[in-house]
Amino acid sequence: MTTLTPGTWKLDMSHTLIGFIVRHAGISKVRGSFNDADATLTVGDSIADSRVEAAVQVASFDSGDENRDAHVTGEDFFDAAQHPQMTFVSTGVEGTEEEFELTGDLTIKGTTRPVTFDVEFGGATVDPFGATRAGFEATAKISRKDFGITWNAALEAGGVLVGDTVTITIDAAFVRSED
Repeated sequence: MTTLTPGTWKLDMSHTLIGFIVRHAGISKVRGSFNDADATLTVGDSIADSRVEAAVQVASFDSGDENRDAHVTGEDFFDAAQHPQMTFVSTGVEGTEEEFELTGDLTIKGTTRPVTFDVEFGGATVDPFGATRAGFEATAKISRKDFGITWNAALEAGGVLVGDTVTITIDAAFVRSED
């Protein structure tokens, strides 16, 4: 199956990676993920009539380093205690079913900004258990400062510890709901 059928699709988090990449100390990159999210994809009769809503649990941040994870989910960065979720609500889709731009409102730490993801549809299939699945890859770049995440530390040689540009990478699997 190479096309999406109209209807409601739910995120399969056990087969999804919501990742990030940010420059560290100006010389390398830190990568990590958020490991708890919910999303609903509503596929319309055309790609332009489709929409997605997602909520990511900030406390599920995982960079592979417990100290960094505690700092990033704390007040200096995401402030997960006050802002437990990041959300995305799509406002438009343009392109073909195979490759499209998904534009929407991304809310992080109480600040909402428009963001456009470049999305590639990986295909759809029926798994051995009878569930209809679809896969997508999506990327976007945001400025963390645009969302009020401004903490940084100056480096002795110049520059700062944490880059401003964050690349969001998503490899998502959705399962079609029985309507």
